[in-house]
Amino acid sequence: MNTPLLGVNIDHIATLRNARGVGYPCPIEGALICEQAGAEGITLHLREDRRHIRDADVYEMAKRLTTRMNLEMAVTDEMLSIALDVRPAWVCLVPEKRQELTTEGGLDIANLPNLGEFIGQLQTAGIQVSLFIDPDIHQIDTAIALGADAIELHTGTYAHATLDDDTAKVADELGRIKAAVAHAKSKSDILVNAGHGLTRQNVAAIAQIDGIHELNIGHALISDAVFMGLEQAVKAMKQAFLA
Repeated sequence: MNTPLLGVNIDHIATLRNARGVGYPCPIEGALICEQAGAEGITLHLREDRRHIRDADVYEMAKRLTTRMNLEMAVTDEMLSIALDVRPAWVCLVPEKRQELTTEGGLDIANLPNLGEFIGQLQTAGIQVSLFIDPDIHQIDTAIALGADAIELHTGTYAHATLDDDTAKVADELGRIKAAVAHAKSKSDILVNAGHGLTRQNVAAIAQIDGIHELNIGHALISDAVFMGLEQAVKAMKQAFLA
């Protein structure tokens, strides 16, 4: 079994910056520290309302990253135009609602008209495409049929259950995620990533599922950095994969 790669989501460095309307802390500098500490990729979500990451962050990050950019974005014409201009290594298509505090669940790809064409435009430009979905067999089969390069399984329900110490729900969700990974790998060579709500305390059970390629983690890791520093927070998270 291979240990998954770590993609660090640096959105909440930008959240801290934007809270005071100043230029620090710099998300780009944070991303470079994460890379130097061992992160294999950097994830950032350019939201419609620009609540944390801004357009300038995306363009500057594209110039300076030494690993790869995973640009999370909604399925909109505006975001497609930006992605085709920036040309990140990866785009992860995610659901987005103005009122949500954070992403609340996976993308319902089965009910998104023209999604195949949208994916195709990105892939034609040399951008690999991931779809952020719930660990649901129908959604996985649809993602494979659409020709996505990867799926990212939403682990939020599992993560919330661990915070609530709901052992029955934890076991149920863990089984659901394991079954989803196994199903995807039995159907195609699509990459299977996962993320949302993962912490050092709950990540090991997900990291040790055979077939998971990468885990994308942001809020908990940036929170850890408040107390231990960003470099050590990245190293501690990677170590937690093995716990």
